[in-house]
Amino acid sequence: MNIAVMATVFGIIFPAELPDKTALASLVLGSRYRPLYVFVGVALAFAVHAALAVAAGSLLSLLPHRILEGVVAALFLLGAVLLLRGRHEDEEDHGLPGGRSANLPRVAFMSFMVILVAEFGDLTQIVTANLAAKYHDPLAVGIGSVLGLWAVAGLAIAGGRNLLRLIPITWISRIAAAVMAIMAVFSTVSAVRG
Repeated sequence: MNIAVMATVFGIIFPAELPDKTALASLVLGSRYRPLYVFVGVALAFAVHAALAVAAGSLLSLLPHRILEGVVAALFLLGAVLLLRGRHEDEEDHGLPGGRSANLPRVAFMSFMVILVAEFGDLTQIVTANLAAKYHDPLAVGIGSVLGLWAVAGLAIAGGRNLLRLIPITWISRIAAAVMAIMAVFSTVSAVRG
């Protein structure tokens, strides 16, 4: 397992997930229920998604190098465009019943299902698949991705509202989009050079 790859993946996934709907859903869930209960469900859902993305990326890595780099570049560029288009929902309410006194299994399951459904086909899942295809180190990519997703979920659950007061979500989106655009350029150059 390559620690540099794991750190790179974390550095890409973390800012990409900050402006995401699942981070906002985690914030809402954390404001309604016990934060630890919410984190258990959210963490499990993100682990499932990272595993699926790494598996998909490993399949992509079977493509010839030039084609793979072209696909990776196109998907990174798509990710950057999606972030810049501003698909952010500042106020998201999932209409979840109950209150802070709900028990661990119920809150964890509800949190798991909300994130599981919201994250399918999401930008960070696509980016994780790209990174798995690019780096050929599924363990490092999986761990880096999961840690990035868990860090965002933890921040959102524990103090997301304070973070959004300090850093506007548009700036977070722009930073993540810039990182993805840079990765698209590197992948394009790699595809052209062969």
